[in-house]
Amino acid sequence: MKTFGTIFIISAPSGAGKSSLIKKFLESKYLDNIYSSISYTTREIRNGEIEGVHYHFVSKKKFKNLINKNFFLEYAKVFKNFYGTSLNSLKKLLKQGIDVFLDIDWQGAKEIKKKIPSSKSIFILPPSKKDLYKRLKKRNRDKRNIILNRLKNSSKEISHLYEYDYLIINDNFKKSLKAIKNIILSNRLLINHQIFKNFKLIKSLLF
Repeated sequence: MKTFGTIFIISAPSGAGKSSLIKKFLESKYLDNIYSSISYTTREIRNGEIEGVHYHFVSKKKFKNLINKNFFLEYAKVFKNFYGTSLNSLKKLLKQGIDVFLDIDWQGAKEIKKKIPSSKSIFILPPSKKDLYKRLKKRNRDKRNIILNRLKNSSKEISHLYEYDYLIINDNFKKSLKAIKNIILSNRLLINHQIFKNFKLIKSLLF
């Protein structure tokens, strides 16, 4: 797939703060032309979540129908629920030169990297397992047995961090936001991106 925008994959164990970082980054308007892809999921909607804002919530039957129609660029099963990224909506953004955040797990990241090698991947780590437990508990979303299950699965998630391009330890929220900003800025300064963005200027200077 030929693209002008860049996919920035962000993965982390549950509770490490990736969703909060993405949300704050977009609200802060640090940079223009960057959006967060809205995934499709079969899990139940939680209190405070909005359809079409946080996720597209669909039934398992509809999700499987979308799989058969090759609707997804990638999809994975996580904690008994499916999550997937729409191929067409992503294509449209990237062709306009818009960068896209993808909040997905290591399985989805692996699939995206295979199909779009130019994608950049960022892994977010909590400062400690104790801190991770506190964050999961503070969210007040899940029962204790689910929290413990998420903690157990965090080790599997973390074991895949070596497959990523960047690693951020989220021990300071503001510093983590700045780190993400720096990663995106450095990527936008790459020669191929600058040629696309400043084609007319470069052409006028050469002739």
